[in-house]
Amino acid sequence: MLVVLLLVVLLVVFRRPLADVLWPETRVQALLDQAARALADGRLDAADGSGARQLYEAAQALDTDRSEAAMGLRRVGQEAMRQAGAALAQSRFAEARERLALARELQVPQAQADALAARLRAREAEHAGLDNVMQAAARAHEAGRLVGGPDAALPLYQRVLALQPTRLEALEGREDALSDLLQEAGRHLQRNELGPAASLIGQARAFDPGHVDLPQAQAALATAPEARRRTAARDLARGRLVAAQAAYDDVLAAAPDDAGARQGLEQVGVAHAVRAERHAADFRFDQARQALARARTLAPQSARVVQAEQVVARAEQARGRPGTGMPARERAQRVQTLLAAVADAEAKGHWLTPPGESAYDNLRAAQALAPDALAVRQAAARLLPAVRNCYEDELRANRIRRAQACLQAWQTLQPREAGLADARRRLAEKWIAVGSERLGAGDVAFAAQALEEARRLDAAVPGMDDFQARVRLAQAPQTR
Repeated sequence: MLVVLLLVVLLVVFRRPLADVLWPETRVQALLDQAARALADGRLDAADGSGARQLYEAAQALDTDRSEAAMGLRRVGQEAMRQAGAALAQSRFAEARERLALARELQVPQAQADALAARLRAREAEHAGLDNVMQAAARAHEAGRLVGGPDAALPLYQRVLALQPTRLEALEGREDALSDLLQEAGRHLQRNELGPAASLIGQARAFDPGHVDLPQAQAALATAPEARRRTAARDLARGRLVAAQAAYDDVLAAAPDDAGARQGLEQVGVAHAVRAERHAADFRFDQARQALARARTLAPQSARVVQAEQVVARAEQARGRPGTGMPARERAQRVQTLLAAVADAEAKGHWLTPPGESAYDNLRAAQALAPDALAVRQAAARLLPAVRNCYEDELRANRIRRAQACLQAWQTLQPREAGLADARRRLAEKWIAVGSERLGAGDVAFAAQALEEARRLDAAVPGMDDFQARVRLAQAPQTR
């Protein structure tokens, strides 16, 4: 009876569970289990004693010899560091400070805590200036400075969003600025300024690849080069070489690897070579040299440019040949010799070659000595119809290379004749027809050469696009 009374008194006085007195190990294990659950739930610290920290400390107070409580407190410290880092990443600075303080109290490694504290101070300093950054972004947006430097609107909005990804005014500001940027790109496209348009669209994509207006802008940019190439081809066919080059340059500014534009620039170079020959035929050598310089820049590997260089050089030689100081009788004899050489070369069909002995070279030499002589003018008048007839005869016989040589002689003798454009077009059509026939027989190499020859003659000739597509398909590597 006395024992029972003693137990009752102890319970009343100390108000502790009987199990704690009789079986303390059971109580310690229960505290450890509760602490582990609190840690798993992320409840690290609580004033009511339900936090993982308080529960582990209670278990440690009951039994200082057990290591589980100390290990648990270390885990609580590391979890506090993790939660502090997560809060910092989302700019929840007060929460980050609280978790860092808890981690320090639980004696996490000092270097680890100091590093996080430094990051926290830096982010708080940045955050303190974000309102000023937003104001600067709004001012830049209002002034139309959307991109172009770190103080432009879009980079400033992006700076804010890097620290506060959900800040509504920054998201809306970026959205509006990107819409304005894409509208500016559209205006560039309307002016055929493909390079600036491509640059702006690329920058918009970098800021927000999911912007609602981006697909339409990208689609417009994708179709613009083809339309610009067609414009360039029309300008080239009409002899507007400066406009054609500008159009091809526009395409390459947006698509540097565009093969069609690069080929088009080469054709512009060939057209400059033809102009150089025309200038040389009129002894306008300054203009001829300027045209040759453009031709070399645009088509440095073209055989047609090499031919033009030879024509200009021969014309200069003919102009500079001695003769003005000759006695009249000797000059007349020299002219007769040259005209005889013209007739001989004409009979052999040597209109432009070999250099120095061709009908053209000898005629130009005679013109340099006696440009107004009746016999010289008659030779020139006779040679031109002969060259035209040569072209027509060879074209009808499908001897397209010889027809092309006759056409070159025609162009050299009378570069401004109206019928030349039609002659070039018909020869281009013949190249396409013969090339198509050879392509059907499997001769892809000849077809590719025919395509290039036709393009040099007339890039806008009917059937060019279809023939080019067939040649490109035949040239493509076959996959199984």
